[in-house]
Amino acid sequence: MDRPLRVAVVGAGPAGIYAADALVGSDLPVTVDVYDRLPAPYGLVRYGVAPDHPKIQSISEKLRLVLERPELRFFGNVRVGEDLALDDMRRLYDAVLFSTGIPGHRDLGVAGEELPGCQPAADFVSWYNGHPDALPARPLESERVAVIGAGNVALDVARMLVTHADDLASTDVPDAVLAALRTNKVTDVYVVGRRGPAYAKFTAPELRELPELVDVDLIVDPDDMVLDEPSQQLVDTNRKVRTNVNLFTEWSKRPPTGASRRLHLLFWRKLKDVAGSDDVSAIRFERAQPGSAHFGEIETIEVQSVFAAIGYEGQPLPGLPFDPASGTVPHTAGRVIDMPGLYVAGWVKRGPIGVIGNNKADAVETVRSLLADAESLPPAASPDPAAVTALLESRHVPYVTWNDWLRLDAHELSRGESQGRTRSKINDRTEMLGICRPV
Repeated sequence: MDRPLRVAVVGAGPAGIYAADALVGSDLPVTVDVYDRLPAPYGLVRYGVAPDHPKIQSISEKLRLVLERPELRFFGNVRVGEDLALDDMRRLYDAVLFSTGIPGHRDLGVAGEELPGCQPAADFVSWYNGHPDALPARPLESERVAVIGAGNVALDVARMLVTHADDLASTDVPDAVLAALRTNKVTDVYVVGRRGPAYAKFTAPELRELPELVDVDLIVDPDDMVLDEPSQQLVDTNRKVRTNVNLFTEWSKRPPTGASRRLHLLFWRKLKDVAGSDDVSAIRFERAQPGSAHFGEIETIEVQSVFAAIGYEGQPLPGLPFDPASGTVPHTAGRVIDMPGLYVAGWVKRGPIGVIGNNKADAVETVRSLLADAESLPPAASPDPAAVTALLESRHVPYVTWNDWLRLDAHELSRGESQGRTRSKINDRTEMLGICRPV
């Protein structure tokens, strides 16, 4: 090939940007166009990391260095599959790599989850992180809230609910979100795990933040800390599990201080249903602790809202094969099965597991496959980079370039600085586009 390899990366989150970095850092001449359906890059780093975690959010600075490379172009606010069809992408590029994540959520699968006060935790995360497609949050009028799940997403949601708005005022939450959080009436949040404390998926850094919450009592039921034999084996053989269980045990011995808000960590409770007629009034559990005097008992906790944080669920991508069991695109080392020239990385490749850093090795594996295939790939019919912009403009797609995004980035930082905050994130797509592409 007498020109650089032309590759499109669909999804400007960590997996996609790490893949782009590996491509342009290879020995083979490659130019990469990175697409995202949102006007802003960085994916879950911008829209999935809680605003009180600035160290994790700072990963965006490293991702920014990648997108600034001259071999890369950013196309935000472009919906691949709608604004550009898969056939368009195959005509414009030698290879297309999808790293679009997994947007769906798992249902609780119990009666009552259709009630208005029961909603996916992912929706709440999107709202407080300023995702432009997020639904407006219900008024934060519930005093007692349940979060079903024992992973970091559940912990993020619970922490945001019990944290006082003044302690979030210096973060990058959108103005409307901060104003809504100032009306938050919560007193008690229950994070509920189906299995015992040894099986909780919280990471130790997330847990160690909890005792630092201001005016919040951390409550663990001592009865929940009685371990069965499999749990004890995990504690004895797994250092991470042992660290978590030791923290839970320590907290179970602490008396309440009389704080105005309480965060309860509950284990061994299998959800039976969500009770209520017009809205949520309670949740019911079956105690699932083997060998306990409470085993099999039905327990009711009065709550007015429920957040489901039991995982994400993949959804099919237009034109690509899909495995409903795993919620991923079938592949071999990142190569989409029976579709030469198409590749996957990130959650759409391996499922919704791992932390942000896991995406790097995952992306590198896929890029190795792509580069190994380079000589055998069917060449693009229209490889001229100008053909991309010409097609988008002919379809009147208001795409966002890297320079457009830098304009929005500077605006958010400036507005935040004027308010004494790190950033004031904009969560309205029309407003974002108006700043990115001023008339």
